[in-house]
Amino acid sequence: MSTSKSTLERRDFLKLGGAGIAALSAGCATVAAEAKPPAPVAQVAAPAPAAKPAGPARRILGRTGIAVPVVSMGVMNADNPNLVRAALDGGMVLLDTAHGYQDGRNEEMLGTVLPARKRDSFVLCTKVYLSTLDRKTGLFSPETRGEEIEEKLAISLGRLGLDHVDILYLHCQSQRESVLLEPVLRTLDKIKKSGLTRFVGVSTHKNEPEVIRAAVESKLYDVVLTSYNFRQDHHLEVQKAIGEAAAAGLGVVAMKTQAGVYWDKEKTKTINMKAALKWALRDGNVHTAIPGFTTLEQLQDDLEVLHDPALSPEDKLSLEEPQKVAGLFCQGCEQCLSPCAEHLPIPDLMRSYMYGHAYRNREAAQSLLLALDLPPSPCTGCRTCPVVCAKGFDVRERIRDIIRLRNVPREFLI
Repeated sequence: MSTSKSTLERRDFLKLGGAGIAALSAGCATVAAEAKPPAPVAQVAAPAPAAKPAGPARRILGRTGIAVPVVSMGVMNADNPNLVRAALDGGMVLLDTAHGYQDGRNEEMLGTVLPARKRDSFVLCTKVYLSTLDRKTGLFSPETRGEEIEEKLAISLGRLGLDHVDILYLHCQSQRESVLLEPVLRTLDKIKKSGLTRFVGVSTHKNEPEVIRAAVESKLYDVVLTSYNFRQDHHLEVQKAIGEAAAAGLGVVAMKTQAGVYWDKEKTKTINMKAALKWALRDGNVHTAIPGFTTLEQLQDDLEVLHDPALSPEDKLSLEEPQKVAGLFCQGCEQCLSPCAEHLPIPDLMRSYMYGHAYRNREAAQSLLLALDLPPSPCTGCRTCPVVCAKGFDVRERIRDIIRLRNVPREFLI
């Protein structure tokens, strides 16, 4: 479930077949027709009995009525269409991408796979990030045009080779005001009524409870995509907001479930990926999660969780690393912002650091850096750094490390 890239060759499929993909394909899920969703789960479900389920565990994605396996594919870092085919053949249904991933190549790659498949056999989600979003404040500027969403969606549909997507997300929101901005809501409603998307949603990497509750308040969003993992200091508040969203009929998709992949900055100790994924899925109000993977071995791990998502006592124990360990996941708590003399967007810089080091996706790390309004030489004006990170990050060292990517020619990262 880490994100190092690999090439899929015939022998890999043969090795994974039989006891692997071929066996799992017997439980391959399809997209259900519109159905009445079950009553939301009020609290985190107790661990499942020891007996393993016969097929992929599924939940209803809120009022969308779509039955989805509890583990889906985050496509962000993947660049091999054969891996997508293997995921679909293995029982996954929902694929999550975005307009900006890999400068559009991520959607183009999916466009080599999806048109050849029955349209009701997969759920395709993409996301649109608006250029007028201020990353420091999380607010849209006054000149925000809803039409930008329509323009980018049209490009995305062309890349994907589809006439509609199943879920269109307003990407990377952190403030209630932006989630409820009237021009954006009008445009999303228009797109949904036009049939270019079946459902609309909002994604959030920080300040998740506020964003989730704003989505409920809007009466428009059908799905929320939220960071949710065992390393969040505020995970109980996120859990509560998720429960409120599910009770209101919204579908809930979890991301960042792997919590940065590594326990240590040196990347010598990997977090138990299967256990971390199961931790998020233990919450019955989470309908599916979208861990990213780029190898067949990582896919195999995710498929094992898909068929047996129960969190065992051993799994729990493996996640109980001392909390003083910094790790690589920034929870976006923003306590670092006010002490910073240069008013740097530190949570975004830490997310770029995670993309570059934990995910090994230097291209995504650079894209995020270039989208930030940064001074030419951050951190050089302070003799000592006054910022104290809640997770123990050496913020100054990490900024100096990742900022070097700004000047690397793009072709060296692709």
